[in-house]
Amino acid sequence: MIAAVDKNTCIGCGACPSVCPEVFQMDDDGLAIAYVNPVPSEVEDSAKEAADGCPVDAIHVSED
Repeated sequence: MIAAVDKNTCIGCGACPSVCPEVFQMDDDGLAIAYVNPVPSEVEDSAKEAADGCPVDAIHVSED
């Protein structure tokens, strides 16, 4: 599974690293990034939850 954050859409709310810090973190510009790819299998559900919980749908997860 691959995770990506659309920085043009991200509002920097911080929800994704709260839900899945193993994959997402806030970058120096205050916006989220997916810093681990591929997503480790043990946190795939959390990564999907972070994507589903993004208030502006800036996170995309896909099967390779």
